[in-house]
Amino acid sequence: MYAELSAPLGQVLGERTAKEFAALRIATVGDLLRHIPRRYLSGTELTDLGTLTEGELVAVVARVADIRRHDGHSQPGRGARPGRLEVLLSDGNGRLTVTFFGKSHLLGWWEKQLREGVAGLFVGKVGSFRNQLQMSHPTFAMLDAAGRIVATSEEKERIAALATGGLVGMYPATAKLPTWKVAECARLALESLSGAEDPWPTWVREQAGVLELTTAFAAVHHPGSLAEAERGAQRLRFDEALATQLTMAYRRADAASRPAQPRVRVSGGLLDAFDERLPFRLTRGQAEVSSAILDDLARPRPMQRLLQGEVGSGKTVVALRAMLAVVDAGGQAALLAPTEVLASQHFQTIRDLLGDLGGGRMLGAPDVATDVVLLTGSMTAAARKSALLRAASGEAGIVIGTHALLAERVQFADLGLIVVDEQHRFGVEQRAVLADKASSRPHVLVLTATPIPRSVAMTIFGDLDVSTLAELPAGRADVATVVVDAAARPQWVQRAWSRVLEEVAAGRQAFVVVPRIASSAEGRGVVELADELRSGPLADVRVGVLHGQLPGDAKDEAMAAFAAGELDVLVATTVIEVGVDVPNASMMVVWDADRFGISQLHQLRGRIGRGSHPGVCLLVTSVPEGEPARVRLDAVASTRDGFALAELDLEQRREGDVLGATQAGSRSSLRLLRVLEHADLIAQARDLAAECVARDPDLATPGFADAIRATEMLASPDWLERN
Repeated sequence: MYAELSAPLGQVLGERTAKEFAALRIATVGDLLRHIPRRYLSGTELTDLGTLTEGELVAVVARVADIRRHDGHSQPGRGARPGRLEVLLSDGNGRLTVTFFGKSHLLGWWEKQLREGVAGLFVGKVGSFRNQLQMSHPTFAMLDAAGRIVATSEEKERIAALATGGLVGMYPATAKLPTWKVAECARLALESLSGAEDPWPTWVREQAGVLELTTAFAAVHHPGSLAEAERGAQRLRFDEALATQLTMAYRRADAASRPAQPRVRVSGGLLDAFDERLPFRLTRGQAEVSSAILDDLARPRPMQRLLQGEVGSGKTVVALRAMLAVVDAGGQAALLAPTEVLASQHFQTIRDLLGDLGGGRMLGAPDVATDVVLLTGSMTAAARKSALLRAASGEAGIVIGTHALLAERVQFADLGLIVVDEQHRFGVEQRAVLADKASSRPHVLVLTATPIPRSVAMTIFGDLDVSTLAELPAGRADVATVVVDAAARPQWVQRAWSRVLEEVAAGRQAFVVVPRIASSAEGRGVVELADELRSGPLADVRVGVLHGQLPGDAKDEAMAAFAAGELDVLVATTVIEVGVDVPNASMMVVWDADRFGISQLHQLRGRIGRGSHPGVCLLVTSVPEGEPARVRLDAVASTRDGFALAELDLEQRREGDVLGATQAGSRSSLRLLRVLEHADLIAQARDLAAECVARDPDLATPGFADAIRATEMLASPDWLERN
C-alpha cells in the first residue's frame, strides 16, 4: 500500500486541486487520508455559537429563529439595487446573523428554504458587521427531523458527503478548500486505495487490536458513529507510533550488532587521580549514572546513552569522568558544543577541574596527565594548527570544540568517545561526520538540560539508553523569580535596575538578557538597551555586551571579563543560555521575557544561583495577565522544577514540533499522535517493534521497510540519530 499512499495528490485529484492542498501541508494521498476531521457534529446537535471567532472558517448546525426580507429597488443612474435576506440563527442561547444578497426570485427561493424553526448546516467564513458576528452567503443545507441532510442541488449533495449516519465531520480547512470539499477529496482518495494490501502483517494488527487500514480510513472519513470514528483514528495513531518505533528498534539492533573498542577502567590512572582531587563529593545520582556509563564503556558494543538533567545538576562532571576513563584506556574523547561561548566555557571548566592533570606533557605535570585542547572557527591559524597536531598525534586526550571539529582536516589518533552537549543543536549528518573520524565505532554520550519537549520526546521514541540527574549538588542557592509587568507597573522596571545596583554593591554580578541583537518594531535590541543602561540607571557600574555576531575574540574577552569579576553587568542574548558558569552571578533581568519559551527561560535562570548567594530572576514583560505568553511566565515564576515546566511546555506546543519539524523546515511524521496523551499506545508500539525486529531481523517485510523510509524522510534529522 506504500506506493498508493505515497502517490502525489495530483494523480487522483488533478494538479489544480493538489496545489490548493499545499496550504494544508498535504502532498500525497496518504497525507490527505490522515487529514481527519478535528471533531464530528451530530445533525441533531446544535453548534455552540458562542465559540465562533471572526475570520474562522466554520460549519455550524443551527436553527432558524427569525427571517427578514428586504427587497431591492431601482436607483436613478445606478440601476437596480439588489435585495437582501437576513436570517437569524440560534443555538438556544447564542445568535448569529446570516445574510444573503440577490434579486427578488433568489430571495424568494432562500426564504422558502430557510423557514423559521427549521435546522440547517451552514458552511462559511465568520465576519462581522457593526461589531456583530455574521456570515455572508454561506453554503447551506437543511436537516430533517432525524438530523439527515436534505440534498436539493449538486453543491448540497457535496455537503451531504459530510454526513453519513447522522455525523458531520469538521475538517481543518482553508478558503479555497471548505470542509465539504475536503470531505469529497478524501472520498476520492479512499477510492484510489481499492484492493491495496495493508502494510502491517496480520499478526501485528491482531496483537495491536486495530482495524485494517482502508477500513480505518473509511471509519474516520465516513463514520456511522463516534465509536467507529475513534477506532479508525486509533489505527492511524498506532501507525505513527509503530513507524517511529520500528525506525528506532532497527537502529538499536544495528548498533548492538556493531563492534566497538571496549574502554575498561584502569586502576591508578587519570580518573582515580581526578577523583582523589575532586573538591566535592558526587551526589548519589552522579555516582550511579557514572557507574552505568563506565559499565557501558567497558562493553564491546558502542554506548548510546542520553544523560538528561536539571540545570546545574552536574552533568559536566559525569561526562568528564567518562572522558577520563577513555583516556586511561588509550583513547581520546571529543566534546562537541553548539556555540563558541559554550565550547570555551567547557574548556575552561574542564581545565579548572583537572588542574595539572590537564597539563599534558608540561614539566612537572603528573605522569597520568593528558592534554586538553580547544578548537573553534575563530582561532588564529597558529592556534588551530597546534590544536590539530595535538589531536591527530593523540597528545590531546580531550578535544573540545564547535562545528570546527567536523572539518575534514580534523583527525584523531584513536577517538573512543563522543560527547554531544545540547544535542538538539546538531543534525544527524554533523554527528555522523565526527563519528566517521574514529577507526572503530565510538561510544556516544548525549547531554541535555531540556529533557522535554525535545529530548524526552525523542527518547520516548528513541534508541538511546536514558540516565537522569534530578538531584542538585549541595550548596546551590535558591532563586526567586518574579514577573515584572512593565505596562501596568512601569515603576517596577526602575526598581529592577535599582535591585541590580544593590546586588553589585554587595559584590555580586548580574545578567540582563535580551531576545534580539538589533532593535526593531518588536522592541529594543541588546546593543541599544546596553547603551541606555550605561548612560542611565546603571551608569555607575561596569556594563559589558555579549551576542552572537561579535567576533570570537570579542566574545571570549567579554565572557572572561565577566567571569573574572571585571564586569558587573553583562547584557547578552541567549548565547549565555547553556553552560555559562559564573558562581558570583546572583541576579538576572530577562527583557521582553514573553519572547522566550518555558524551557528556554528555565535554562537562562539556571545561569544564576550557581554559588552560595541567593538568586533573583526578574521577567520583564508588557503582556497583560491571562494572555498565553503571560501564563508561561507565571508558570516559570511558580516553580524551579524543570521537569514539570518542560512537561507544561510540551502540552502547550504543537505536537508536530516534537520531532523538530519547525526547526528543520520539513514535515513532521506526527499528525495525530500526542506524546503525553498517548503514552500507553507508544509503549505498546515500542514492544511490538522489538518483536518485529526479532521476527524479521533482516527487514524483509515490505511494510516495515516502507514505514522506516517514510519516517526518515519526514522526521527532522535533529531527532532520529544515524547509527
